[in-house]
Amino acid sequence: MTISSTTFPAPLAAAPMARRGRAMLGLWLGGSLMALTACSDMPMPDLDWDMRAGAGNTTEEARQATASKPVPDANGVLSYPGYQLAQARRGETVASMAARLGLNGDELARTNALKATDPLRAGELLLLPRRVSAAPQPVAGTAAGGRPVDITSSATTALDEAGPGAAKPAAAAPGGGKEPIRHRVARGETAFTIARAYNVSARALADWNSLGPDMNVREGQTLIIPVATAPAPNPEPVPTAPGQGSPTPQPPSAKEPLPDEKTTPAAEKPKETPPSPDLGGASKAAKMSMPVAGKIIRGYDKKKNQGIDISAAAGTAVKAADAGSVAVISSDTNGSGIVILRHGGGLLTVYVGVDGVSVAKGAKVTRGQSIGKVAKGDPAFLHFEIRNSNKDSLDPMAYLQ
Repeated sequence: MTISSTTFPAPLAAAPMARRGRAMLGLWLGGSLMALTACSDMPMPDLDWDMRAGAGNTTEEARQATASKPVPDANGVLSYPGYQLAQARRGETVASMAARLGLNGDELARTNALKATDPLRAGELLLLPRRVSAAPQPVAGTAAGGRPVDITSSATTALDEAGPGAAKPAAAAPGGGKEPIRHRVARGETAFTIARAYNVSARALADWNSLGPDMNVREGQTLIIPVATAPAPNPEPVPTAPGQGSPTPQPPSAKEPLPDEKTTPAAEKPKETPPSPDLGGASKAAKMSMPVAGKIIRGYDKKKNQGIDISAAAGTAVKAADAGSVAVISSDTNGSGIVILRHGGGLLTVYVGVDGVSVAKGAKVTRGQSIGKVAKGDPAFLHFEIRNSNKDSLDPMAYLQ
C-alpha cells in the first residue's frame, strides 16, 4: 500500500527535508573551514581581528597601536632580561629543539606543558626553563679580526646568578623597546579573549607568537603580549546631527573665575627646602676608580653596549672599582672569565674578559684590589658594566669621571 505524505501532519512530512538541508549546510561549512585551515601559506582573511563592537572594520587602526614583531637571533632565540623564548624550526620536536639549544628535553617540555616527543609547528615559540647563550656576534668598534663574543648576552646570563633584583616594569628589550608581558594560557581562554584582556589586536597577538591560521592556543602555552606604542583609536566617534560639526567643549573659566592662588614673593626665602631627589647613585660620581688603565675603544650604548670596553694589554691587573663582595664568578662562551661585584646601594659592577681570577665567590674586596688579569685577545680589552638594583645598566662614565 502506498502511503502519501499527506497522511502525516505537515511539520512531520517536512522534517526529513529540513534535516537533509541542515546536513548539507553543515558539510559545506565544514569543508570551507577545512580548506581555510589547510591554506596555511595563504594570507589571513581580512577579518575584524580586534573584535570591537561598532560599525566598520577597525583592524588597521588597532595594528597601529603595537610595535613591530620582535626578530629572534640566528639560533631562533628571543632574549629579554627576564626570560628567553626559542622559535621552532620545521620538523622539530620538543626534544630536538632542546638538544639544539643544549637543554634537557623533559625540562623544556614541562615548562611548556608538553611532552618531549610532541612535534612543533614551524615558528612556534617555547619558553626556555633557563638562559642559553645567544648566537655570537662580532664586537663592534674593535679592530678587524677581533674575537667574536656576545658580551651583552654573557653578562646578562651571569647576572642571573647574582640573585633576584627588584621588579622592573620596563626592562630594555631587543630593538630598544620594552620587555613584553608573558601570559600563560588558562583553560577556556582563546587568542581573542586574551587580546581583549590586554587591549591589543588579536592579529598582533597572533603575529608576535607565530600562531597558526586557526589562531589556536593551548592550555599552559606561554604567549608574549605585543608592546603597545600608543592607545588604540576610538572606532566609535561621537555622533552628531547631519550638517553639524563636532561639538566644541566649553573653555575653562567661561562661567566661573579661577580660584585665588596664594603666591610667595620672589624675594622671600621658602621656610623649608625640600630634600634633594634620589638620582639613583649618579650623585656618587667619581667614587669608583677605573678597573684598568687604558683607552676606551667602545662607549656605553643602552641598546647595543651595556658598558664600556677598555683597551689594555693582556696580563694587566684588573682592579675592583670599589669596595664590595664577590657575587658571581663565571665565564663567557669563549671561556673568558666574568666577575661580578656587589656594592653598597644595590650597585653591581661587571668585569668581562678576566683571566686568572684571584678572588673567591663571597669574598670581601677593597677598592683597587686586584681580582684577576686581562685575558688575551685581538685586541685585548676589558668590558666593564655598572648595574643598579634592578640589574638595569648605567653609564659607567657617570661613576668613573
